[in-house]
Amino acid sequence: MRLPSLKFLKTFQVAAARLSFKIAAEELFITPSAVSHQIKTLEEQLGVALFDRGANSLSLTEAGRNYLQHMDSVFARLESVTEQLQVRYGRGVVRLHIPPFFATEMLMPKLSSLLEAQPDTDIHINTVHAPLQPHPADADVSIVVNAAPEDGFDCHKLFSQAFVPACAPQLLLRCPIDSVHDLNKHTLIAHDARRDGWHRWAESVGLELRPKNIIRFDSMYAAAQAAEHGVGVALVSSRLGFDRFRQGTLVKLFDTELDTGESYFLILRPEDARRPDVQALTQWLLEEFKLAA
Repeated sequence: MRLPSLKFLKTFQVAAARLSFKIAAEELFITPSAVSHQIKTLEEQLGVALFDRGANSLSLTEAGRNYLQHMDSVFARLESVTEQLQVRYGRGVVRLHIPPFFATEMLMPKLSSLLEAQPDTDIHINTVHAPLQPHPADADVSIVVNAAPEDGFDCHKLFSQAFVPACAPQLLLRCPIDSVHDLNKHTLIAHDARRDGWHRWAESVGLELRPKNIIRFDSMYAAAQAAEHGVGVALVSSRLGFDRFRQGTLVKLFDTELDTGESYFLILRPEDARRPDVQALTQWLLEEFKLAA
């Protein structure tokens, strides 16, 4: 049997994961019509329908869902083998998966230092949130937020996850906050992933929460930025917000923190932990971000 084009298979994988030919086209730097043509050609070669196409919807058939599961592992393995070839015969490549807010607040300011420490290694950084895959097949090292270490992986705790109310200095000039009850005079900023955060914090200080209004963002970075612009008061990670607190763009309002019971962990597979380039990256991350016990 003649195998389908690798290009068509990759197009299917991206389109199936996004359930959008338009988004797939943007990621693959081709037109939506090219995506549609490649998928149609692939379906003709296989003799199987992979997508159900509605007037305003796109979904996978049962065959398409099954094919995607195998395709993800095939491409992850292919990428791993290719990069291991580079490790053995050329430049090293380490694939790092990290949460977006960790990337912007902690890694980016130190990225030059990382590159200086590992001049012969290429670092592939992925900040796409994948809640169902704590350590994806295409990652060598991951930093994740979890309540407990993952079984089957080498795990290193970096620090506990805790949040503290914070706002911009100019907001306090407009409307001072002298006690927790003053929070009800303000707009509260929440992160969609932690909708109950403010209520849990309020309970810990005995506050009946009745804010002026609430605004939610789908990313912690956007929530912190909104607080910096004086939009309202946000619950900000006390560790990840350290630079903003130090620079004075955000001010901690109270000492009471919301302990989520979670921690940031660095995880990797035991077989990857033996690679010199992965060992070097792991050691650097631990030295830079692990809090002393």
